[in-house]
Amino acid sequence: MKAIGMILLSIFLGKSCSNQAQNDITNTTLQYTATTRGFYQRIIVANQKATISTDRNQKEIPKEVKISDKDWKELVDYFQKVDLESIPQLKDPTQKRFYDGAAIANLKIRHKDKNYETTDFDHEFPPAEIEKLVNKIVSFSKEE
Repeated sequence: MKAIGMILLSIFLGKSCSNQAQNDITNTTLQYTATTRGFYQRIIVANQKATISTDRNQKEIPKEVKISDKDWKELVDYFQKVDLESIPQLKDPTQKRFYDGAAIANLKIRHKDKNYETTDFDHEFPPAEIEKLVNKIVSFSKEE
């Protein structure tokens, strides 16, 4: 009887932890921006929606994309693996943006009323520590 109680308690606690992680990202805003002289892209992810803007002057209405449950779960998993405190110190793997070989990109995270921002890095070449998260965010702009 005690074994069954322990198994049920373990399952219940496991579900609570995963729901807590879900809540953490629910109160989080992720903003990815990439820009050059001729290219602009801003993707804001919050509450299982992505808002995509390609007009730096914000004269056009941004496109809003609902994120599927599968993609949202993936995003949550990637977000949980990111050490938010180390975000400002991440090193860029390439410097193509210095000679117009890539757009200048950065990632801003607002989590629990605190802001975290990367230093600039090359669009499509994010630091390894946030690569999966950034690639997932960018993938929302490719969906229609």
